[in-house]
This record gives sequence, C-alpha cells and structure tokens, in this order.
Amino acid sequence: MAVTDETDAEPAPAGADPAGDPLLRTRFALPRRPATFLRRPRLVRHLDQGLHTPLTMVNGSAGAGKTLLVADWAAGLREPVVWLTSDTADRAPGVFWAYLLEALRAAGIPAAAEVGCPAGAGRVDPRTLTRLAAGLERRDHTTVVVLDEFDRVTSAEIARQLQFVLHHAGHGLRLVLVTRTEPLLPLHRYRASGEMTEIRDAELAFTTAEARELLTRHGLRLPVSAARALVERTRGWAAGLRLCALAARQDEHPDTYVKQFEAGRSTVADFLLAEVLDRQAPDTQDLLLRISVLERFCPDLVNALTLRSDAESVLASLHRENAFVHYLGHAWYTLHPLFAEILRAHLRERFPGLEPELRGRAARWLRRSGALREALVQGAAADDWEFTARAVVDDHAIGRLFTGLRSEDLSALFADMGPEVRGPAPDLVRAARDLGRHDLVHGVAHLRRARRELARDGGEPAPARFGLAFLEALAARLTGSPEQAEHAAERARLLRREIPAELLDEHPELTALLLTHLGSARLWAGRFDDARTALAAVASQPGGAVLALPRWEALGHLALIDYLTGWPGRAEHKALAAAGEAERHSLPRRPGDGLVALVLAAVRLDRNEPDEAQELLADEAVCRPWAEDPVARAGRAVVRGRLLLARGDARAALAAAGEPVTADVASPWAREHSALLASAAHLALGHPEPARQAIDGMAHHRTACAVEAARIRLVAGRPEEALGLLDRLPEDGRPGPAVTVRATLVRARAAHETGDHGTAARLVARALLDSRRDRLRRPFLEAGPWIHPLLSTGRLRELAGGWLVPGPARHADGEPAAPDRSPDLVVEELSARERDVLHRLAEMLSTEEIAADLNVSANTVKTHLKSIYRKLGVSRRAEAVRRAREVRLL
Repeated sequence: MAVTDETDAEPAPAGADPAGDPLLRTRFALPRRPATFLRRPRLVRHLDQGLHTPLTMVNGSAGAGKTLLVADWAAGLREPVVWLTSDTADRAPGVFWAYLLEALRAAGIPAAAEVGCPAGAGRVDPRTLTRLAAGLERRDHTTVVVLDEFDRVTSAEIARQLQFVLHHAGHGLRLVLVTRTEPLLPLHRYRASGEMTEIRDAELAFTTAEARELLTRHGLRLPVSAARALVERTRGWAAGLRLCALAARQDEHPDTYVKQFEAGRSTVADFLLAEVLDRQAPDTQDLLLRISVLERFCPDLVNALTLRSDAESVLASLHRENAFVHYLGHAWYTLHPLFAEILRAHLRERFPGLEPELRGRAARWLRRSGALREALVQGAAADDWEFTARAVVDDHAIGRLFTGLRSEDLSALFADMGPEVRGPAPDLVRAARDLGRHDLVHGVAHLRRARRELARDGGEPAPARFGLAFLEALAARLTGSPEQAEHAAERARLLRREIPAELLDEHPELTALLLTHLGSARLWAGRFDDARTALAAVASQPGGAVLALPRWEALGHLALIDYLTGWPGRAEHKALAAAGEAERHSLPRRPGDGLVALVLAAVRLDRNEPDEAQELLADEAVCRPWAEDPVARAGRAVVRGRLLLARGDARAALAAAGEPVTADVASPWAREHSALLASAAHLALGHPEPARQAIDGMAHHRTACAVEAARIRLVAGRPEEALGLLDRLPEDGRPGPAVTVRATLVRARAAHETGDHGTAARLVARALLDSRRDRLRRPFLEAGPWIHPLLSTGRLRELAGGWLVPGPARHADGEPAAPDRSPDLVVEELSARERDVLHRLAEMLSTEEIAADLNVSANTVKTHLKSIYRKLGVSRRAEAVRRAREVRLL
C-alpha cells in the first residue's frame, strides 16, 4: 500500500478512520441552540478575549451550559471554525487525528488537505503533526478549533501531540477545549505565560438577572426575590434552572413555586417523577428509589441493595437513556443530586422505615469491599452507631480521626452519636474526638470507661485493645506523663503481633502518630536522644497526606530539641521543613502550627530580631487550641518571656518565668529554661543575688545553666569562681553554638577583667566566627558594655562587620568582602527545589509565575524564598540573585 510523503500516513478511504470505520460527520456539526437559549454577553466577551491566547478552556460540570455557550459564540465568528465533538473512541491517537484532520477539511482549511490520514489507530507519525502545524502557521487567517466533550480524551499521548501542534502553529491556531475535567495539557505553563483563557463553573453559573431572563424565555415571570431563591437553590446550574422553569410553567401560581421547590414536595418533583421515574418499568422504579440513598454505586452494590442480579444491564440502559444516571467510570455511577433528593423523599413516603435498612445494608457491603469512608457515612445516616464505631476501631482506622484529607469530615460523622450508645468502640471513638480537640476532661473520662468495658468483656479483639493503648499514649502526652506514654506504647507494640500485617500496612498513620506521641512525651521528660529516635523515624517516613500531620508534628518537635540544645540553625531548618510540609499538603491550622512558630520566633530572638519574633508569636496565637500539651505551653512561656526581656520589660519576663505549666510530671528542661529566664530577668533588674539563687540549683546539671551561673559570678565581681564553673561544665551532650558562644564570651569577659586583653580578644574572635553562620547577635548584646570597644576596632570589627556591627565584612583569612556577601555566610547548601526557585528568580519571574511553573502554591514559593534569603544572607530578590552569582550558584 502506498504511503504518502514518506510518512506513516496515507490517503484514508473516503469517509473512514484508520480502523476502517466510517467517520461520523455529525461530530463536525455545531450543536443547535433551542429557541429558549439565552446568550450571555459577559461570557461571549470572555470567549472573544480568548482569541488573543492560543488556548481557551471552558471547564464545567454536566449541564452547566458549556456546549451551547461555545456553539453560539462560534457561530458568530468571522474566523473559520472547526468543530469536533470528542468520543471515547478518540483515546486512540490515530482515530483522534483522523477525525480532527477530517474536521479541518470539512471546514475548508487547506492545511489539512496537504496532510495524509494516519494509517494506524494507535500511532501518528510526528511528521504528520509537523506538516499540519506548519500549514496552519503559514495561513493568513487564524483557525479556531473547538474540541467539545474533551474530557472523553484521556490519552496523554494525544495531549502531548496537541501541545506540539498548538505551539508550532503559532497565530494560525486557536484551540478551545470544552470539558468536564482538567485536560492533560501542561496548563500551569499556559497560565504562567498568560497564554490561556479559562471559564469555569463559577463563571458559567447563572446570575439572578440572567436566571430571570432565562425563565422569561420559558414563559415564566418571577419577582427578583423568587429568582434569587431559585438561583441559590440550584446554585445557578443551567440544567437545574431549565428543569425548574419547565416544572413551574405547569404551576398555577408560579410566584409561589420556589417556596414549594425548597420544601421538597414541589412541582419539580412531580415533573421529574412523571417524566423520568413513572416512565420506567415498576422494577426499575423500585431500583431507582433504593439506590437514591447512595452517593455512588456499582452493579454489585445495587444487586446487594435490591436483592436482584440484573443491575449491570439496568444501569447501562438508564445511562444510555439520560435518565439522570451519570457514569463515573470503572463501573461506578451516580444520580443527579436533584433527582436523588426527590427520589429519597418519594422513598420515605412510599416505604416508611425502609431507608435506614437500605443504608445499613449498603454500609456492610461497602465495608466488606474496602470502601470504609462510604460505609461509615451510610452507617451514621442509618443511626447504626454501634456498627459505625466498631468499623472504625476494628478496621484499625481510628488514626484517621486525626490525620488525612478527610479527618475532619470523619470526626464530624460522629457528632450526632448520643450518650445512650454504649460499648468499648463508641467510647473509644468519643475519646478520640475529644482528645483530637484537646478536650482532656471528657477524653480521659471516655478512655476510663472504655478501659473498664474492655476489662469486663475480656474477649474484645486486638484492634480495640490497640486503639485503647494508642489513645492512652496520646492522653499521656497531653497530660505530661512520660512513663504512662511508654507503657501505652509498649502495650501497643505487643498488640501489633495479633493484628494482620495487611491491616497495619493499610494504616501507617497509627504507627506514625504513636511514635509522635511517644517522642513528645520523651521530649517533655528531657530524654532528647530517645525523643529524636522516635521522631526521626516519623519525619523520614515517606507517604502522602495521611502521614503529613505526624511528619509535620515530628519535624516541629525535632526543631524544638535542636533549639533547646543550642543549635538554632538546625532548628530553623527543621521548622521550615515542617511549615513546607503543612503547605504542601494544605494542612488545616491546628495544634502543631504553634510549635513551629515558637521555634522560629526563638531563633529570631537569638538573632536579635524581636519584631519578626513578635509577628511569629502573634501568628502562633491565632491557631492555639484552648488546651494543648505541656511541651507547647512551656515553650510558649519561655519564648514570650525572652521576647519581653529583649523588649526591655524585665518584670514582665520574670512573671512569665514563674507561670506554672500544668502536667502530671515536671519537665527538667522546662524548669531549667524557666530558671534561665528568671536569672536573666533578675540581672536585667540589677539583682545579681536573686539571679544566682534562681540558677545555682541547676548549674551542675546543664551546660547552659552553668554558663549563666558563671555570668552571674562575673557580674558580682568574682571572675575566678566564674572560670571554675566553666572548667567543670557538666557532660550533657554536645551543646550547640547558642550555648558555646555564651560560654566563650563569659571566658572572654573574665580574661578582660583580669587584664588579659589578648586572650579576651582571641576568645571574642572565636565567638564571632562561631556565631556568624547562624547570625547569633543576642549573646553579644547580653555580654555587656565591656565588649563594645573590642568590636569597634581591628580584626574583631572586620569579623563583626556587616552582620553584628555596621561596616564591611571580612573573610576569616582577613580578605575584605562586601557587607553580608561572604561565601561562608551561606548557612548551608541550597536544596534542589530552592535552586529551581533561585533560577526562576534570576529570570525575573514573579512569585505567582514561579509557583505556576513549578506546579506548587505561591505560599510554598514564599517559604523557599525565605529559606534562600536566610542561606544567602540577604533580604531582597535582587540581592539574592547578585549574591548567588558571586558564589557561582548561577
């Protein structure tokens, strides 16, 4: 068989696609507009604007009026218009392009005549597309191509091919996609470059004025108030308005029609029942009434609900007849929501009491099929709380009440479960909901009752006992009981052996949440290494949205540990990672936000940036729960007190240090940091003896406390005692620069006061080098006035210049550098995503354009920008680009 132009294309048989099937020319015809069609100028103008962009997308739900809108607009264009209604057969690239090429020929576009038809259904030669794009690009006039029902085209290959032709055809082609779903084209790139026009459901919805005019065309005149109510009821949905108009025309009092419609016993119901339900056979009517309780359904579920075996053929027939049964794909269907609502009302009237039985039967089928969420919805709607609660507990899904995209919806399902529902499972669910809201009083009470019931029954399955241990670990964390948390976690670990492995694999959030609770409790106990072990296992665990919350909390707690041990740079890095996790998964604002904000505020205070710290604390207060775990409460008291001290309000800082933190067990680090704050406040007030009394009891246990005690000795004029304390520092791990820099400065002051100025200068230089990476300014401000002359001259000024004192910065080897531009001011290497952002920053893209190009949110880009600025030691975009070029990142 001859092939034209050395491509895999050949002249197609007249009117046939590559498979030899006849081409359906009705797919090339513009749909007819009914006499009652309403042209809406605002949408026409928007479509006209689309002629200035290569791509226009009209994306809306079924019945939104997309097709008629575009058809009416296309009919009035002067440009050649090519119309193709897509079909499921177009999933094969050869078939799709055969139809599109024929549509172009039918519209008289010469470019298509020069391109052969694809020879095979599954492949299109790239040269065919190249010739088509080149032919369109050479035309003097723009060709408008409309692809209706494009949601039926699901081939990624076809999307890539369309993108190629659209790009290379240039001004010769304008593509309009009419679709119910997002097409596979790289829409973010078109949006970022301003090459796309979009009309979506919200814009397609009828306004009150448009609805009134549409109803007038149907012979129905309603006052503005009635039209507004109708628009609210249908949400401006075009098909719904037309249905209402048709039904209202049959009513003797159309002005009262809307009220009837809202009451549920309306003429719309009568119309739909008469025009749709009553036209079906009796057994099909019964099927429709029974499936009205379902959000979606498949033939097997319908058979179980109706006790019949022919659901597959009945549903297919209803779908073909457009009887308000919509196909979702993969053998699943759904009813039009208005039709379903009317059917449910009719079901309750015709068969009183049947709805709960149907919902209960559906719930059990859905649970057996693995559709737990839908099973719980049906169980709750049936008021079968014992089944619903047991499904959550026995299916090991109690963790989903805390984390996952639907955690809030799942928790809200049980809001109507009354106190009369008793048993271990209902009480465990109640406890989970209360503890999730940090309502300790009720949550712990429900746990106690569940524990008694399980002890009495004895034979409860392992998931219920595991759920109890899991929730007791959370309660122990919230009440500050580390030992109880350890016991609960150990019980949970032993019970895991009795639970099927596949069930545990389906719910990784349980292990992640349990380790998070355990890590938080260990943190409260001051067991930082053990806490890191538990929390790092969660933070490094891959997974989607269901693990986002535990990862987020784990990173926040790890950041706090780093801060408490004197590593502010590491703390900030982990806190920003936690913020990125929240942004990436659009986590709701809830407990956990505060801990991240607290750490970032504390780091800002170490850098002597009180205004930024104040903003972070204010942001943290917005999302604070009315009850929370003691880790966050203690952290807040310390950071707020340090901010007050930085602002010069030592008395308020002293009061903050004395605020009690209610917990079953006192925390050593909370006590130590409160003592450090109280000691610093007393010193600021000029009272060294109370400062010494506040800290001395802990100086032999923690390095930071020993350094503070030594500083107090210096203030009191006893440098030998200060050095003695520093020579006997406790072994409490490897403290970070926030601690060691302060210790070095105390030694420097002691040397200075004993006349050893050379040693003092060397020690200050070491402190400057250790501080510069993390911008630790606060220790130098707290050191006292003795240090100011040292920082104002010689090499020390060079080391401090640009970040601690005004003036040019210097490299460690003494070479001059521009202020704040030295390569060793970069805190750490940029991540791959931060480099992506930096390169686009250099291309002068806006934050929104960078977000679109990387397919992330603008807030995520802002988070990356803050991290880049910090790592490069800059505060503006232009400075970041200039600095990156200096260190050869660009």
